[in-house]
Amino acid sequence: MADFLGVDRSVTGRRWLGPDTESERQAEAMQQQTMLPPAVCRVLVQRGVPPMDTEAFLNPQLRDLLPDPHTLKDMEKAASRFLKAARNGERIAVFADYDVDGGTSAALLLSWLHQMGRDATLYVPDRIDEGYGPNVPAMTKLANDHDLIVCVDCGTLSFEALEAVENAEVVVLDHHLGGEHLPKAHAVVNPNRQDESGDLAHLCAAAVVFLMLVEVNRQMRETNDKGPDLMAMLDLVALGTVADVASLVGVNRAFVRQGLKVLARRARPGLVALADVARMDSTPNAYHLGFLLGPRINAGGRIGQADLGARLLASNNPVEAQAMASRLDELNTERRDIENQVRAAALAQAEERGHDAPLVWASGEGWHPGVVGIVASRLKEATNRPAIVIGFDGDDGKGSGRSINGVDLGASIQRLASEGLLVKGGGHKMAAGLSVTREKLEPAMERLSELLAAQGAGDAGPADLKIAALLMPSAATPELVNQIESAGPFGAGAAAPRFAFADQQIQFAKKVGESHLKIRFGDGLGASLDAISFGAFDTDLGETLSNHRGMRFHLVGRLELNQWAGRTSVQLRLEDAAATQK
Repeated sequence: MADFLGVDRSVTGRRWLGPDTESERQAEAMQQQTMLPPAVCRVLVQRGVPPMDTEAFLNPQLRDLLPDPHTLKDMEKAASRFLKAARNGERIAVFADYDVDGGTSAALLLSWLHQMGRDATLYVPDRIDEGYGPNVPAMTKLANDHDLIVCVDCGTLSFEALEAVENAEVVVLDHHLGGEHLPKAHAVVNPNRQDESGDLAHLCAAAVVFLMLVEVNRQMRETNDKGPDLMAMLDLVALGTVADVASLVGVNRAFVRQGLKVLARRARPGLVALADVARMDSTPNAYHLGFLLGPRINAGGRIGQADLGARLLASNNPVEAQAMASRLDELNTERRDIENQVRAAALAQAEERGHDAPLVWASGEGWHPGVVGIVASRLKEATNRPAIVIGFDGDDGKGSGRSINGVDLGASIQRLASEGLLVKGGGHKMAAGLSVTREKLEPAMERLSELLAAQGAGDAGPADLKIAALLMPSAATPELVNQIESAGPFGAGAAAPRFAFADQQIQFAKKVGESHLKIRFGDGLGASLDAISFGAFDTDLGETLSNHRGMRFHLVGRLELNQWAGRTSVQLRLEDAAATQK
């Protein structure tokens, strides 16, 4: 594949790749058949959409894409047991993971029960004191006081904790990779059970919970009862899907598209309060879910009160919601400060160890367990390698990992645990958690590197930038951006398209905050665009463009709408640049 615009090494050291000849031919044919703009056709071809399916793809209907809940094993058992508990006034406990997927999953159940006039106990374990998933003391206590315990976004590998439950029944609604055996439970619904087909493996836990509620409502209709409006709960499913980095394909795409519409209605007090403290003043999109709302909900589980995010999402009291949202916003600021300290140390350590191995990893004494996952994401992005970051407290280490496309990190972590190199570990393809002793740290990371190498992790070079099309500034209109967005939402498994602007003049450049860059550029023909590059001064991009000395550049980024003072304009989320060769 030829270098796009002849760029084999950009300012950030990457190669630019454009669409191949066959993709260009398909895009031209699609344009002739559909009359859609060329840029939109290139995006649709990039996503593998044939011309005859463009209408259905651009307007996905949940009713057409929603899978039959019965395709998941134990679903009917789980739904009937939950419904029985709700109808009979049994004491119900919801045991949820402390991340966004766990919080949204719990909020779905709590909201459904509230609308049915029922309450439930919410239990979210403390990340530091209890760790991930059900534990024996917590489950024993809950079992003494409840008839049914529903574990969401956890429980599939919690053999000891579920075995300890007496005088209560347990339903597990999860999506993490299962083992050869299932824990003791009335039902275990998980698209990643070993005996599942894998067709729904891309669902997050919130989506699994939603499917169970679909089945619950179906069972209610059989007796002429009516359940709560599930479509109004899709804002929670969308948030869980994006925040858990689930692939935005198939029904997940429809979940997010419809969920964003629900979110825009501002009907859920918790999300309204959170959007306001996050200063979300434009139409919600997937970016807002993943980078504004998600981190704030996560902040409670990372460094504060573990159940704060779930309680906020389930709240029906605007005043209470505002107080919780403000606290989460404060915790998120504290989290960023802690993260910056750990990130600097982890990046330096990984740099010293080298970035060429199949695995990039770092560990340190006292690194906060609540931020190691975020730092692992930063390492992965910087190196295009799976990354593990571990914080130690004495001889005990707790870590998190993030993977790249095509490399199943969760399965490899689970393999290490089965081989005795980890105290415990599990997860899914793109993310995993682990506990390890200091003594076994080096052999564990060496073995993990071997397992990841067998999947091709070491073959990846620097992350090439794939570019959808070349645009002129005058073509980047709000109408075009809206049409491109209709091919979304974009995120994991469906990357937002990048567009290149060739031979541009930097008209204005200014450093914003500690590391961001804002510029305005144009092609000399009258039209110009604003651009923002976050973290530009963490690389050579910031200094190069701010000290451009009149040089012209090819620029690459993603288009987005910027709403300010009632005016909508197009802005480029700038990712890279290359000096124009003269």
